Amino acid sequence: MFSLTVRRHFMVAHSLPREAFGPAQGLHGATFVAEVTFRRRELNDDAIVLDIGAAGGILEEILADLNYKNLDEHPAFKGKLSTTEALAKHIADVMAARIKDTDDGPALSGIDVVLRENPDAWAGYSLELPGN
Repeated sequence: MFSLTVRRHFMVAHSLPREAFGPAQGLHGATFVAEVTFRRRELNDDAIVLDIGAAGGILEEILADLNYKNLDEHPAFKGKLSTTEALAKHIADVMAARIKDTDDGPALSGIDVVLRENPDAWAGYSLELPGN
């Protein structure tokens, strides 16, 4: 299995209004490093997983919709908790929808998103893509 990872950082505000989240129940900010890994079984005709510039550009577009936003007001999280895990799934789902129409999209077998909130804590989501 081959992989390619791109990463960017972004900042959000959100609240997690449940007792389990302690002081994070109130509105607070978070800075994340988003690492998105694309997997495929065989390299394409150019001997790559996919174009690294295109992958990074798509990630930047996805994160632009989240960066400096209050996730409590974001349509994707209406009525949902915007935990790090839920945010990783959202990014993976949007990435899968965006990448499927590229030349290399159909050959990808999976997308992994890891969100690093600090050097000692991170969460992720792995999305297996159909057909590969």
